[in-house]
Amino acid sequence: MVIEGIEPCIDGGRFPAKRSVGERLEVSADIFADGHDVLAAVLRYRHVADAEWRDVPMVAGPNDRWAAAFTVERLGRYEYALRAWVDAFASWRAALLKKVAAEQEVGNELLTGAGLVRAAATRATGKDADWLRAQADALAEPGAKRVAAALAPALAEAMARHADRQLATDSERALSVVVEPERAASGAWYEMFPRSASPVAGRHGTFADVEARLPYVADMGFEVLYLPPIHPIGRTHRKGPNNTPGAQRGDPGSPWAIGSSEGGHTAVHPELGAVDDLRRLVAAARRHRLDVALDLAFQCSPDHPYVAEHPQWFAWRPDGTVQYAENPPKKYQDIYPLNFEGPDPRGLWSELERVVLFWIDCGIRIFRVDNPHTKPFPFWEWLIDAVHRRHPEVIFLAEAFTRPKVMRYLAKCGFSQSYTYFTWRNSKSELIEYFTELTQSEAREYLRPNLFANTPDILHAFLQRGGRPAFAIRFVLAATLGASYGIYGPAFELCEQRALPGSEEYVDSEKYQVRHWDLERPDSLRPLITAVNAARRANPALREQRTLRFVPTDNDQLLAYTKHSADGANLIMVVVNLDPHLTQSGWVDVPVHDYFIGGEQPYELHDLLTDARYVWRGGRNFVRLDPNRQPAHLFRVQV
Repeated sequence: MVIEGIEPCIDGGRFPAKRSVGERLEVSADIFADGHDVLAAVLRYRHVADAEWRDVPMVAGPNDRWAAAFTVERLGRYEYALRAWVDAFASWRAALLKKVAAEQEVGNELLTGAGLVRAAATRATGKDADWLRAQADALAEPGAKRVAAALAPALAEAMARHADRQLATDSERALSVVVEPERAASGAWYEMFPRSASPVAGRHGTFADVEARLPYVADMGFEVLYLPPIHPIGRTHRKGPNNTPGAQRGDPGSPWAIGSSEGGHTAVHPELGAVDDLRRLVAAARRHRLDVALDLAFQCSPDHPYVAEHPQWFAWRPDGTVQYAENPPKKYQDIYPLNFEGPDPRGLWSELERVVLFWIDCGIRIFRVDNPHTKPFPFWEWLIDAVHRRHPEVIFLAEAFTRPKVMRYLAKCGFSQSYTYFTWRNSKSELIEYFTELTQSEAREYLRPNLFANTPDILHAFLQRGGRPAFAIRFVLAATLGASYGIYGPAFELCEQRALPGSEEYVDSEKYQVRHWDLERPDSLRPLITAVNAARRANPALREQRTLRFVPTDNDQLLAYTKHSADGANLIMVVVNLDPHLTQSGWVDVPVHDYFIGGEQPYELHDLLTDARYVWRGGRNFVRLDPNRQPAHLFRVQV
């Protein structure tokens, strides 16, 4: 027997595939043997905490491709493997059918079959064993009914249950799939700076202020509230507004310059509150059906306690100073990177694990990890595995705007989700090419994209120049192309588009100063955001990633695509005008036959953004979208 080409099989089984609780893992492989015997195969699986394997029969398809699936029901790691064998009874039965059809003598064949059935009876127990022995006797005794008994479906089913697997071939190694919570597979994220949460302009926000804003975030339909670093901020080389060197008195500095005399990575900035205040915030968020995600930034300010207590964890320059972070021409004198290649890796790794476990003890279950691509791959593989052994419910999001292979390898190392290049994919061709790669290549088995439409670091030129329609367009794309997406607010819903000249950096960035936002502005995108998130909650197709398919249009400014739920019962079609300035129209070619719609059969489309209903016929239909009024259709298709 030959078993090869198993999918999913990440790097020969070196890394696991990923699923969330309740999802199915579909497994396929090429299975064949010499000759013309009938083959049988099973997909075997078990949770690593279980001793017993479960078997699922595999089904043969075209060109010797076999497939089966199982549903993952528990957090943690599952193993799966394949087993195949020559099915002697099925082969005998197939040959008997041919001889009976040719009206040939089959006496010897029936005696051979009786022997096969009798052998199966010895492998069976209870009623099955007794019944198989009786069938073996029936096949061995002369009589007109022997052939009918031999070909009876009930006998074939019983023989399959007790097949002879002594000469079975197993796949070379057990493969694995890591199962995480549903939030690892889909979710709507909202990022905000706690220090800008105060309702009073000019006052530093607190965790209590964030708690007061929870209804605002929850009512828009978000599921994850992500907070940038909440730790004490260093004073040495503190940055001023717009990243200017030399902060003035009262300038708060960058939250990513972590650590001061008040503490380091397990401390809270005093102006925000205390650790117990964070615990109260986490509990309050859960009452609003929100998970709180914290930023995990493994770097230090010059004032961090680690600098004095563990100098071996930093890179020292020949002049006796610590090497600060640089990305020429940018200099970050207020941040010291940790030196993972120093003399004490074991001590450093252990301390960083302690940091993560500390915040888990405070109720945090989601971490957005800052710049993971600047730390060693083995460290992340070790840390995430160590955390998951104790807390399989914890989710890690990689903020890694780096080279494609590096992003993919971080996902293989264990990150639950990853930032993507979505921000820089704006044309129709760019979006189709990129999302086809994310959803149709092997990457879909282990890399879960999280589509942030903006971040505190990135205000793309499309948003800078396109006005409010550009924000609406990018929001609809992020929230419907992806199962997981995020926005940095309130900058996003208030369409903050002011950037430093020639850059993607915000003017008066919250990274360096406290901002006050008027959340009740009439031009806020809050109604659109609320409507789209309501559609995501009500339609499981929008929480799927793997079923995304693009639909042809005759206008390069119109992007159309469909998604359907895993059971096929929920079908969504989205049409977006990619032009923030002009009305665009054109024809959409719906693949009606793919969705069991007859050629000219009418079908209804319910626009979940406007509540309008349309009746279309056939595949080719016309759309017209004004970006200032309605940049997109979000259709639920009634088949």
